[in-house]
Amino acid sequence: MPLTVTPRGTRGRSTRSGFIRRRLQSLAVHVYRFGLGRRMGNLSLLLLTTRGARSGKLHTVPVAWFPDEEAPAGWLVVASYAGAAPHPAWYLNMARNPDQVWIDVSGRRFKVAPTSLEGAERSRVWRRVVAAAPHVAEYARLTDREIPVVRLTRTDQAIG
Repeated sequence: MPLTVTPRGTRGRSTRSGFIRRRLQSLAVHVYRFGLGRRMGNLSLLLLTTRGARSGKLHTVPVAWFPDEEAPAGWLVVASYAGAAPHPAWYLNMARNPDQVWIDVSGRRFKVAPTSLEGAERSRVWRRVVAAAPHVAEYARLTDREIPVVRLTRTDQAIG
């Protein structure tokens, strides 16, 4: 199933500090690339690069990932945006340009295909994600939108 954008929420955490958030993300990307920020507490991080839905520019952000038990060449990411009402930009970028998504995991870069998880499969994976990262359940309580769970499946060999 391709990436399906679920409806935006009507309530959730504020997303106002855009300038600061962008600067912190940029810093996190640099720290990650130097090999220092590949974990955040008990969570593993990857760098997700997408082509902007409106700008057409490439954007890279650090995102927590979870192992995909059903697809060994896959990673699971959750578009929680810390419980904000709108979806994170990277999720909308993937939906608009699903053929232009790359990840960097532990210094290896891969082209990936995003797929929305829905129904029973999403519920099963959601329970695993919440067990591994309980704060994600709190994000779901803060907003009334369904938080998307996306499978990123490797489409080719490593790119460097």
